[in-house]
Amino acid sequence: MKVEQTPLKDCYIIHDTVFADERGYFFESFNQQKFHSLTGLDVSFVQDNQSKSSRGVLRGMHYQLGIHAQAKLVRVLEGSVLDVVVDLRTDSPTFAQNFAIELTAENNKQFFVPRGFAHGFVVTSETAVFFYKCDNFYNKEAEGGFIYNDKIININWQIDEAGLVLSDKDKALPGFEEAKNKFNF
Repeated sequence: MKVEQTPLKDCYIIHDTVFADERGYFFESFNQQKFHSLTGLDVSFVQDNQSKSSRGVLRGMHYQLGIHAQAKLVRVLEGSVLDVVVDLRTDSPTFAQNFAIELTAENNKQFFVPRGFAHGFVVTSETAVFFYKCDNFYNKEAEGGFIYNDKIININWQIDEAGLVLSDKDKALPGFEEAKNKFNF
């Protein structure tokens, strides 16, 4: 396992060592001791989630508030996505900055998203299976979000907006300024 710091504080790209031969491949997708020794972060995952989506599906920008905030370790099992995070921690030196990474079944990269970040992704392949571990249980009353195309955050989704597919819920999310009034991480 190699850990690469992103420009956003406490946000890491995980590069796993893949052992491949004519039979296929094997890799250790998470080791808490190694992760802690490489990052200094103590994370215990309690919930796994998985979704399958078609090309152009955009899910985001989502987060959990307060004591229900979640750190996530995300990866793609099939296909490819552009994965995006925004630092919502008002006391962070990288507050309101975003970072994007391509996650694919082929590159086996994982992305660690700490508590206090908004998260979203857009599918760039025909379909994608997206998997993530959470260090806190989902709580409907604590969910929050802001609109994917907010002009202040200015995320480059690297896809034609005409091809995007969003849920009605994600289309109705407020702008970043309105959402910011509720941040409490």
